[in-house]
Amino acid sequence: MESLEKLEAAVTLVKESRAVPLSASCVIHRGELLGVLDEISKALPNDFASAKKLLAHREQIIEEGRQSAEQLIAHAREEVARMVEQTAIVSAAREEAARLVDEAHNKIEREREEVDAYIDSRLATLEVILNKTLDAVNRGRERLAGASDKDVLSQLSED
Repeated sequence: MESLEKLEAAVTLVKESRAVPLSASCVIHRGELLGVLDEISKALPNDFASAKKLLAHREQIIEEGRQSAEQLIAHAREEVARMVEQTAIVSAAREEAARLVDEAHNKIEREREEVDAYIDSRLATLEVILNKTLDAVNRGRERLAGASDKDVLSQLSED
């Protein structure tokens, strides 16, 4: 406010004035001080009018501030709700991803067990076939060995 600045100038003028020796009085240039006081008296009505306007609009200014604060709070609440929702979505997505990974691991383990069982059954069948083949080979060798012995014995007896 302009009048307050002028009052401060008047006080400064008095403080900086020359003191009268052995007294509390001072020497001030009358014209200067009257000029400052005149400026103060001219500025006061304008400052008072501005203050009255401000007081008259005080409720409106307070209401505008309140509405602005309510809007900020509402916006902040919306932002918090959005962030919480995103957190919930991310959390649900992570849980779903973990569930899918576990499901895939379980499926892989079941399929591995099925493949191992199939291979084991095929190897068991092959083992049976190979054992029968080996038995047949052993029998054949035994016959051959028995026939050779007989041939050798029969040749010896003929001689």
